[in-house]
Amino acid sequence: MGARLRVVLDQLGHVVDADQAAASVDLMKGLIATTPSGCEIEAIVAAGAEIEMVGLAGVRRLSLARRELAASWQLGIAPGVGGGLIHAPTLMAPLVRHDRVHDNDQTTVTLWDLHAWEAADMMSKTAVAWQRGMLRRAVKHADAVIVPSHAFAERLVDLAKVGERVRVIAGAAPAGYQEPSDAPERRTDLALPAQYVVLIGSHGSLEEGFRGAAAAGLDAVVLDVSEGAEPRLAEIASAAGLPEQRAHMRGVLSAQDRASVLAGAAAFVATSALTAWPWRVIEAMTLGVPVVAVDSGVHRDVVADGGMLVDASELAEAVVEAAGRGASRLKVLGADRSRAFSWASAAEKVWALHAEL
Repeated sequence: MGARLRVVLDQLGHVVDADQAAASVDLMKGLIATTPSGCEIEAIVAAGAEIEMVGLAGVRRLSLARRELAASWQLGIAPGVGGGLIHAPTLMAPLVRHDRVHDNDQTTVTLWDLHAWEAADMMSKTAVAWQRGMLRRAVKHADAVIVPSHAFAERLVDLAKVGERVRVIAGAAPAGYQEPSDAPERRTDLALPAQYVVLIGSHGSLEEGFRGAAAAGLDAVVLDVSEGAEPRLAEIASAAGLPEQRAHMRGVLSAQDRASVLAGAAAFVATSALTAWPWRVIEAMTLGVPVVAVDSGVHRDVVADGGMLVDASELAEAVVEAAGRGASRLKVLGADRSRAFSWASAAEKVWALHAEL
């Protein structure tokens, strides 16, 4: 192909979404490792960001900090970026008018969730407006919109006029993701109970997960709990038959702390059917934790036969099965399924996409 691929790394200095920030860096490393002969990689970063990555051909450091850059790009103002082949691992991209045919300029963006459309009440009004605004710009100016699953692609086509520009490139667990050697100490520091299931989901979907933990005689540890939400979730747990002292809420954790929590769980339960890449599901399968997930298009694409997919009404019974007699089988199936996802594979597909365009 003989080209320079320019990748936007917008969260190096100011992390807005930890999962997407880590995924962007892992994808960049994958792109460097899979660079075709005659091609090279350049990073586009905000002012103040620091980057040290072996294999980069260059760094374009912009004059605006991340926050100001987000506002500028939302308005379609992208001074100093330049053209060429630009790949954004998130929606944060310089989406402006360009000529792909005559100037060989390309801009591709990545959409990891549809929360701004399906769960706007979980987000700030500013975040909702930004995401919706950036997708409108992508509809106008992106040469391709990347989503992580086929069900996600179908849902996006219903929401936006992206036509045949949608491409599916799945994510993966963090590079080198495994249970750390000091996992027992980390679980102690996090004040975790001896036996538990891990839950992930929205307020409206967690009730059946709590009910499943209670039925299995286990505590529940909820990950990624937003600040201030703990009392409400404790109420939901209590109403589902799980006493408040057996429901443990934890906020955003580091990758090593998350791996420690997940590795110690009897089962992992994904209770939400929202259209979003299931970061924690992939992590749980990678660690060989039995997975139970509410049946949805995205979970069918990602989990497939690597876990139990059930209706919400069947979740409690499935948790008992996964944490008990079905655990050994589910551990093997999940670990096998997790091998279908890697950042090297994602990177190769990104290179192929830009070659196609």
